[in-house]
Amino acid sequence: MRQSLTAVIERNTTLTGEFTTEPYEAAWAGEARWFVRVLDSTGHSPRLLMRTQISPDGLHWCDLDGVDQIVTPGDGPLHSWPAAGFGGWLRLRGTVVGEQAPEDGSRDEAAGVKVLIYLALKA
Repeated sequence: MRQSLTAVIERNTTLTGEFTTEPYEAAWAGEARWFVRVLDSTGHSPRLLMRTQISPDGLHWCDLDGVDQIVTPGDGPLHSWPAAGFGGWLRLRGTVVGEQAPEDGSRDEAAGVKVLIYLALKA
């Protein structure tokens, strides 16, 4: 029988600017899938640009595949993608970006996205 576990990595966290999530040790798992649930957003058309990162020790990190996952709150409340071929530890690295404000063309410094981030693992 297969084993599975879903861990809550970030709970009711408002992400702004550049960020990394809490790391999670996942060496026992053969499959992983990220779930990002958008609870709220501020600013003009904010987006999350996120990458899965891996680590052998939970201290030193590199991008898993170099592909940005784009989470746009306007596209719905739940977003998901798999992670394959990972090492012992997983986390997300990302940036919250806002569009240019239409009235003056300046970047939106107040862009933020409140999220729940889950990591589902299977052995």
